[in-house]
Amino acid sequence: MARISLNPNPTFKAMVEICRPGLEAERVEITFKHRTRDEMDEFIKQMAEMSIEDQVMAVAAGWELVDPFNLENVKLLAQNYITAPMAIRDKYISELIKAKEKN
Repeated sequence: MARISLNPNPTFKAMVEICRPGLEAERVEITFKHRTRDEMDEFIKQMAEMSIEDQVMAVAAGWELVDPFNLENVKLLAQNYITAPMAIRDKYISELIKAKEKN
């Protein structure tokens, strides 16, 4: 019997590579918010109006960093690791599309 629930967990975790200048990329576990297809379509439509930090806050529910997950720290992450917010957002979209393809 298949082990899939028609009501998936409200969050899922995935590893995101955060590039660090002069060092190897660091893999960070991010907890993401699940969205239905309709919710994802609506989110994609709204993305152009959102800052990259707001996009991260919209897709993520937490991270495994020492610093707490909040808008202030997401902004600090964006200032110090320029590609990190895009990596988080892109991984989220990739995970949902991958799940969509598998189902």
